[in-house]
Amino acid sequence: MYKRPIFFEIIKRLNEKRQFIQVLAGPRQTGKTTVAKQVMEAVDFKVHYATADEPVLKDRTWIEQQWDTARLRTGGARKRALLVLDEIQKIPHWSEMVKRLWDEVSVSGCNLQVVVLGSSPLLVQKGLTESLAGRFEIIHVTHWSFKEMSKAFGWDIDKYIFYGGYPGSHKLIKDIKRWSNYILESLIETTVSRDIMLMTRVDKPALLRRLFELGCTYSGQILSYNKMLGQLQDAGNTTTLAHYLNLLEGAGLLAGLSKYSGQSVRQRGASPKFQVLNTALISAQLHLSLAEARKDGQLWGRIVESAVGASLANSIKGSELGLFYWRGNNREVDFILSRGKSIVAIEVKSGRKKTDLPGIEYFSRKFKVKRRLLIGKQGISPEEFLSIHPGKWFD
Repeated sequence: MYKRPIFFEIIKRLNEKRQFIQVLAGPRQTGKTTVAKQVMEAVDFKVHYATADEPVLKDRTWIEQQWDTARLRTGGARKRALLVLDEIQKIPHWSEMVKRLWDEVSVSGCNLQVVVLGSSPLLVQKGLTESLAGRFEIIHVTHWSFKEMSKAFGWDIDKYIFYGGYPGSHKLIKDIKRWSNYILESLIETTVSRDIMLMTRVDKPALLRRLFELGCTYSGQILSYNKMLGQLQDAGNTTTLAHYLNLLEGAGLLAGLSKYSGQSVRQRGASPKFQVLNTALISAQLHLSLAEARKDGQLWGRIVESAVGASLANSIKGSELGLFYWRGNNREVDFILSRGKSIVAIEVKSGRKKTDLPGIEYFSRKFKVKRRLLIGKQGISPEEFLSIHPGKWFD
């Protein structure tokens, strides 16, 4: 079975002398549980796995019970044992209990190693920062890259661009209706109704759903919050929309890229550029086959550009890199990668008609650019670009 790079990273960390709680956080169906079980099979000491993703109501006592079970497997001596807690964010105030138990283990010298998994990165991060400061290391489990889907399932670039990076869907792509239903019902609906609405206060659930649909429709396009208000009924205010967009990004569905200006305050205040974090979220709503979508040059161009943006957004998660767009004087740069004061400007020549003119030359006169990249005809192919980690462009 294919092993993701994070598998080897977890093994490496578990073998280090100084231990932290290892936290795997990422969207649904990105392989967190599979990776954890591969780790459990690979280690040479006793393990205990438990998941809170069951219909029976769980509370903090459940965490303590699992913890005690795992501690018993250390034999009360210096033998190592591994505890894996899955879907941890479903336990109210989980981080407070984990903090207390972890501190007890640290004082007693018990050699218990802990891995926790959560499918709502926003809520997991909240628990970590509130209670577990200095006690954890986070491993971001993102949507699968083109290289991973190609290596695991033999996908070519067109399949990846259309079907996206959900490994569990690869067996369904021969039946487009079944594949679409899987994405819509098992992933989108479950993420919105369970991972967001049941764990976070959402006063306007219908608005959250419509904002997600709008973002998929306009992925790759810049839309001001005022224009969003015009597209959505009962939209409330711009603060509500910005908050809901943040929730959708935290769930791994849809992001709003900020405008690059060299000043963080201005970046946050500009109109966002919609960016799906997995192109399957677009394709599943089209009810078209790959061949049919490929024939529509305008549509295919939009999906290609979204695939590039999604790959960049997922690849830089948890790194020092930043991802933005730029627009000025009726000119646009599709993506701006930043690392400190060093920036890379990226234009995607996908065939999609754009209202703004290409702006790399104009942008380069305003800012010092390390590299100017063209993806598409007469430039780097999407296949090659999606096979290279964004950090390499700064070498």
